[in-house]
Amino acid sequence: MDIKASDVKALRDMTGAGMLDCKKALAESNGDMDRAVDYLREKGISKAAKKADRIAAEGLANIYISNNKALVLEVNSETDFVAKNADFINMVDTIGNAILNSEVSTLEDALNLNVDGNSINDLIINTTATIGEKLSLRRIEVVNKNDDEVFGSYLHMGGKIASLIVLKGDNESVAKDVAMQSAAMKPEYVCREDVPSEKTEHERAVLVEQAKTEGKKEEFIDKIIVGRLDKFYAEICLIEQTFVKDSDLTVKEYLDKNSSSVVKMIRYEVGEGMEKRSENFADEVMSQIK
Repeated sequence: MDIKASDVKALRDMTGAGMLDCKKALAESNGDMDRAVDYLREKGISKAAKKADRIAAEGLANIYISNNKALVLEVNSETDFVAKNADFINMVDTIGNAILNSEVSTLEDALNLNVDGNSINDLIINTTATIGEKLSLRRIEVVNKNDDEVFGSYLHMGGKIASLIVLKGDNESVAKDVAMQSAAMKPEYVCREDVPSEKTEHERAVLVEQAKTEGKKEEFIDKIIVGRLDKFYAEICLIEQTFVKDSDLTVKEYLDKNSSSVVKMIRYEVGEGMEKRSENFADEVMSQIK
């Protein structure tokens, strides 16, 4: 029988199953939506939808590079246990390589990208059904560099933190050092010029009140604030941080010594800004057994 695309989409929205599975279910049930839902449940295909409201704040961040193009992505799972699962890791690599070798640059386009006859979104849904946890592609960033620039990349803790640096210059070793700096010291910006003015003004206001509370004389407060703002920038700006490999240098001084400069920094930390699961380890193990 002729299966309507609108019915396939409706069944997919109801169950979270892949498009091909939904089409097959409708064909097997002669177009009856309720029977098609039962078919998918019986086959264990629709269980992914039941996990849609769970928290997935674990997972992996990774970096893929080909010539002058790089991709940074984060794919989430519910538990660190699953993040180490071979099926999950293979899925992440499949997604990463597919995006890297395509023209897409947004998360929405990436989810709709075709991989071996299915979209990446369908791949995630189907792997969710296989693994038994909610999985999601949270974010991506595609980066292109010029020929006179180099990439520096670093993965920390097996992919809990991924740091990518684009460096002006030709020294890949320096670029990797700066990527390691970014992973370790968690800078928010490359330089103070990148810090939004409202963030700086908020910090300045806090520091002024802090100085007044400490009883500093009014005529000295401006000079005190300059020094304290410098310390503020040295914490949040990559090039103003103390270089982790040589505490006698700032990152900028290290770069200057090597005739290099930072063009771009991307740092992904898995689950940052997301609500975390509150289960303890014993509960997590039991949830795997059930």
